[in-house]
Amino acid sequence: MASGKLHPIEASELHARRERVFLVLAGLFLGSMTMLNILGVSRFIRLFQMPYILESGEVWPITFAVAVGVLPYPVTFLCTDFISEFYGRRRANWVVWVGLLLNIWVVFILWLGGVLPGFEDFETGAPLIDGKTPVFFEMRSLAFAAVGASMVAYMAAQFCDVYMFHFWKKLTKGKWLWLRNNGSTMISQLVDSTAVILITFWAGGLASVLRTDVPLWIQLLVLIGTGYAFKVIVALLDTIPFYIGVAWLKDYLQFDPTSEHDQATAVD
Repeated sequence: MASGKLHPIEASELHARRERVFLVLAGLFLGSMTMLNILGVSRFIRLFQMPYILESGEVWPITFAVAVGVLPYPVTFLCTDFISEFYGRRRANWVVWVGLLLNIWVVFILWLGGVLPGFEDFETGAPLIDGKTPVFFEMRSLAFAAVGASMVAYMAAQFCDVYMFHFWKKLTKGKWLWLRNNGSTMISQLVDSTAVILITFWAGGLASVLRTDVPLWIQLLVLIGTGYAFKVIVALLDTIPFYIGVAWLKDYLQFDPTSEHDQATAVD
């Protein structure tokens, strides 16, 4: 693109290119956040089962499953890692804050959509159509529990991810890219997996998947462990695309991320 076609706010073609990349990363992050909060715990994907013997002698299969909302979640950490690597901690934190505002916006629209007059009969105390709860209200109920849980877990996990990423980057003086990519994600996703399951349970969002004849702590640990294991495996797998992405972006953006550490050292 010729310089004459640049918008006045764009300082140069290189500046415009860097901002476009940031827009793609931030957009993918925020889009994934919106999708996972709406999907939430609306469905659980069965991975595998293990037998568990109850006190009555009955063999109960412990099902290892992940909520469908977990599927796009690892992408958010990959995006914040790219943003942290090339655009710094401050921008990464700003994206996290915008994600929180987006969560609040989703909750507001779900609330507004439920209180505005529709065609349901509310006089009986529950909206019904042909004897069934409308899909929107089922989704709304599940989303409220999921979003409420994820807002707390999200803030703790994402800020933890950004902090740990820059902690490892500073500690290794910009080296060992794999360590800050995986180390920050594994710690932050443990925080997220634990918080989101416990808070969703407290809000009543897991009633449909929990059994009364099986110890509660076992079921919660299985859900936490399964979700965390899934995220860790994906985090390890995304190390290769992260390395490839960093190598390509260094050339495309004409910026070496290690120079951030060198400049900080020089200033100190």
